[in-house]
Amino acid sequence: MKQVLIFAGTTEGRRLAECLAAARIPASVCVATEYGETLLPRAEGITHLMGRLDEGQMESLMKKEDFSCVVDATHPYAVAVSENIRKAAEKAGLAYLRLLRENTGSQLEDEVEFAESVRDAVSMLKRRTGNILASTGSKELSEYTALEDYKTRVYARVLSTEESVLAASRLGFAGRNLICMQGPFSEDMNYATMKQYGISWLVTKASGKAGGYEEKLRAAKRAGAGVIVVGRPREEDGLTFEEVKGRIFEMAGKMPALHRKIALVSMGTGDLSLLTKEAWDVLAECDVILGAKRMVEGLSAFGKPSFISYKNEELLEWLEVHPEYVRPAVAFSGDIGFYSGAKKLLPLLYGRGYTVRLIPGVSSLVYFADRLGVSWDDGIFMSIHGRTENLLQAVRTNRKVFTLLGGKDCVRELCDTLLFYGFSGVTLTVGEELSYEGEKIRTGSPEELREEAFESLAVALIENPEAGDHVVTHGIPDEEFLRGKVPMTKLEVRAVSLSRMKLKRDSVIYDIGAGTGSVSVEAALQACDGTVYAIEKNEEAVSLLRENKQKFAVPNMEIVEGLAPEAMEELPAPTHAFIGGSSGNMRDIVRLILKKNEKARIVINAIALETVAEAMEVLKEFPVEDVEVSQVTASRGKRLGRYEMMMGMNPVYIISFSGSGGKTESERKAEP
Repeated sequence: MKQVLIFAGTTEGRRLAECLAAARIPASVCVATEYGETLLPRAEGITHLMGRLDEGQMESLMKKEDFSCVVDATHPYAVAVSENIRKAAEKAGLAYLRLLRENTGSQLEDEVEFAESVRDAVSMLKRRTGNILASTGSKELSEYTALEDYKTRVYARVLSTEESVLAASRLGFAGRNLICMQGPFSEDMNYATMKQYGISWLVTKASGKAGGYEEKLRAAKRAGAGVIVVGRPREEDGLTFEEVKGRIFEMAGKMPALHRKIALVSMGTGDLSLLTKEAWDVLAECDVILGAKRMVEGLSAFGKPSFISYKNEELLEWLEVHPEYVRPAVAFSGDIGFYSGAKKLLPLLYGRGYTVRLIPGVSSLVYFADRLGVSWDDGIFMSIHGRTENLLQAVRTNRKVFTLLGGKDCVRELCDTLLFYGFSGVTLTVGEELSYEGEKIRTGSPEELREEAFESLAVALIENPEAGDHVVTHGIPDEEFLRGKVPMTKLEVRAVSLSRMKLKRDSVIYDIGAGTGSVSVEAALQACDGTVYAIEKNEEAVSLLRENKQKFAVPNMEIVEGLAPEAMEELPAPTHAFIGGSSGNMRDIVRLILKKNEKARIVINAIALETVAEAMEVLKEFPVEDVEVSQVTASRGKRLGRYEMMMGMNPVYIISFSGSGGKTESERKAEP
């Protein structure tokens, strides 16, 4: 069988070599550096060639050995190298396959600036302030020395090779300003680096998916850093990874992965007797079984080769490097349509050209309901197995709640939660080891069951006879809140403010100056699938927030003790914010909110005219839209003898607006 010659300067090139090794297709893989050679797969049939070659040397190599084709998997920026490979292949009479990286385009590119070269990027940075993370490689690091204070301002991230480190050191990069690491880096790693070094500007190249380009852009957005992308590789004609692999496999007379079929099989509750006939037939006919350890071990009776992993990327990578398996099956517990890993795996398989067959099964909760003799058409199904869901809201509003449980002490934790938030009157039924010999089903109150031991995987039915008897609109009476001497947003003002916020079920809300938590509680009840961050500096108020959180059973209300905006720094980006008290920091608070989410919806309450004036300045300073300003004056009746007298409350200004995503007033003035 003829060899394939691969020039591998990218991750895709190394992946292709692994695929060919698994398919027993011989290949010679060329890399330019010793470091690149260490990354290549060690496998039978794979030959490593190291060193930089010119066009003539490439042509000699191609004519010397018996190759079927040449694959150019060099970096998109290595334009000259690609041209040499193409010309050499043409002279040697070999098919030239240009392997393109996955599309580098990103929606996040709308927020970056582009420069033709590193030199141009440095020219742009001369007019900017702040620390710089240089992620453009060691070869062009010298360009950054044109910055007056580059030794302290620029943080160079280079490969941890002797060549790269020496090149950077000679230019004066040392200590904490020299970061030596092998990428690609995750979003969290990039974010941590930017926060650690106070990065204001990231300079990078459009390195594609394999180079972690998206992760860099997302991390920069989270860290509030600007991004300059150096150049774009020329527009090329070429083939995708799957297309190149398909061409090579076709030449070798093998079936490419592009045309493989795969089955996602529901195992049901686990006992093989409950497999559907369709599932049984598929598992009997497949040539390999993949999935989590419990699934694969449970199907050992089929006697098939297997690969154990629950991670989609690992499953896909394994499938790509094992094209010899043409009828793989991935096993999932329960039914693939109910809280299953199949949900995320399915679009990935479609995107890689697989024909997918879906095999349904019996969900453990459906099995559980049938074992109890309980109908499930009038219940709600949930999962708190490795997930965060507002179970209490479901119990509050539904007479039957079925849920998957998972983790050590999962039943005890569920019981403690129900008791803490006042749901001691519910009936709890727990099932474990369903369909197996050790199957157990127990019923009792949360207080009774919390003392018993259960398996880490279980299911539960929570029955609340008092569910449904609740008000669905906002407007909790003031007297129902525990308030002490802490000021609170009164019902009438709260009702208008909450309406102006335009909350959604999954909103992320900041309540700044939360006080007793009247707004936080009502917002948490409305945004039941979201999170409310109640931010408060007063110790007495923080104590009341905890008490009201427990009284109104709103676990999605998180209490943040501290002064805004500092207390907001590490919180997730908000979709909405309510400012009931700013302690004179309104401008900085709004600035940080809009920095985290330029389209955030903000509602401000103001009583003092000074606060009103500050709010109006905010409207001028920041790019906002959908502005409404109202003054709400309310009176309440009070019985005095035979008369009902109206007692006036303080008039309150309600200012609401949304970020428009434009530039601030100061940024507009600074423009040339």
